[in-house]
Amino acid sequence: MNFNIDKSFPICPQICDYISSLIASGEFPPDSKLLSVREVAIKAGVNPNTVQKSFEQLEQNGLIYSIRGSGWFVCNNIDLAKEQISTLAIRKTKSYFEAMAQIGFDSEMVKNYIKEWEK
Repeated sequence: MNFNIDKSFPICPQICDYISSLIASGEFPPDSKLLSVREVAIKAGVNPNTVQKSFEQLEQNGLIYSIRGSGWFVCNNIDLAKEQISTLAIRKTKSYFEAMAQIGFDSEMVKNYIKEWEK
């Protein structure tokens, strides 16, 4: 796990999005054990309470579950993780295009910049 936390944005959603992407990509297969809250907090450089809230949100979203005394584990519903990541990608893409429109770029101009960036 290599966290890239931007502390100018809410941290919980960033942790949730990152772990969701690891689940969706298969890096964390169903029933695999996640790092402990404390381990994730150290790796991400954040407060353990923040990680705990993130894990609880992921549990509410149906992506992970806890076993008291054993830790946190990945649920079997990988399709749900993929769906959530797809929704996130759409939201971020829309936000990007809206930000570019605010500075005067239409979608064709943005697409051209993306093509240039890919080279």
